[in-house]
Amino acid sequence: MRRMMFGVAVALLVVAAGCANDKSVAAPASSDSQSTATTAAPDGDSAAGAEADTDAPVWQKVAATPNCECSDGSDYFFMIHRGTSDRLVFYLEGGGACFSAGTCGPTTPSYTRNLADMDPDDPASDGIFDFENDANPFKDDSIVFVPYCTGDLHLGDAVHDYGNGVVIHHNGASNGATALSAAAAAFPDVTDVVVAGSSAGSAPAPAYAGIAGDLFPDARITAIADASGAYPGTEGITMAVGTLWGIGNALPRWPETAGEPQTAWSLPRLFVQAAKHNPDITFVKYDTAYDETQQAFVKLAGFPGDDLMTMIDQNTAESEAGGAMLHSWVGPGELHTILGRKELYTTEVDGHSLIEWLADVVDGKDVPDVHCTGTCGKPS
Repeated sequence: MRRMMFGVAVALLVVAAGCANDKSVAAPASSDSQSTATTAAPDGDSAAGAEADTDAPVWQKVAATPNCECSDGSDYFFMIHRGTSDRLVFYLEGGGACFSAGTCGPTTPSYTRNLADMDPDDPASDGIFDFENDANPFKDDSIVFVPYCTGDLHLGDAVHDYGNGVVIHHNGASNGATALSAAAAAFPDVTDVVVAGSSAGSAPAPAYAGIAGDLFPDARITAIADASGAYPGTEGITMAVGTLWGIGNALPRWPETAGEPQTAWSLPRLFVQAAKHNPDITFVKYDTAYDETQQAFVKLAGFPGDDLMTMIDQNTAESEAGGAMLHSWVGPGELHTILGRKELYTTEVDGHSLIEWLADVVDGKDVPDVHCTGTCGKPS
């Protein structure tokens, strides 16, 4: 199903002012230049400027500009939750991918085609989105929730005809860039920005964090990649999916990575590319040793999935060897993703509480890497 998706060199978006037709625009140096990118809220007010109050809805739906769209060409929107702290969470939703007529077709379960079933008033309520839980370190934070409906890991910049009448708008780069630009305009004074994503949203999180650093030059930037740590980044997968999705059209124009080929943006090296551009970013990876979803997709990509933990560890080592400093958590078992789950508050490894560990990381504290030992819950 996601045979190529996670191994893709997760080359990245360009922060454009809205979903522009020309998406190959260099990332801006500050949020000031992005003030025009804020999209209109349903009531006609700007998404940037409304002050939080106790009577305000938990989530505000923001209609994106016309050139933002889902895979079937339908309208795109994102959501804003206004908190009271000085921290912003920019969250990239997960949910599959497509790369062929079979995986992109109208009846496929491999990805979400549009936002028809998305409830903008309640996109998520567990994990970091549980604003009533005193144990939640993000409960007072503002959050921009970026839905996923383009089958391209929030990275694509192409309309691709897969045959048999299946034409897909891989528009993830512009959708995400527009939401990020609006976030910078809506919250220009935040002191901390956490760019987080789960599953398909986990893969691009480090590079979105690199661009967030340009938009929020005075903020501390943290990237949290939730459950994509095992996926390989071979040259073949990188180029195949990059061509289908048009990823090369949306590579960030960072001077530190100028001239590097698209193959340099493999998933393990995505952390490296972002770190080259902004060495002050804090990178965080969360995985379980035998994540059943990652295991299935690794096998579909043609790699043995029996030792997923080794692949996770090897990818971490490759990223760190390239200069990215990672905080890594590898827990036992098969659970896929954690940020949107109740288990976020109960997970422990060797006496370390995941929620406390994560809270310390985003607060800028030094934390040890956490790794399960023994069999790590390997399924029989």
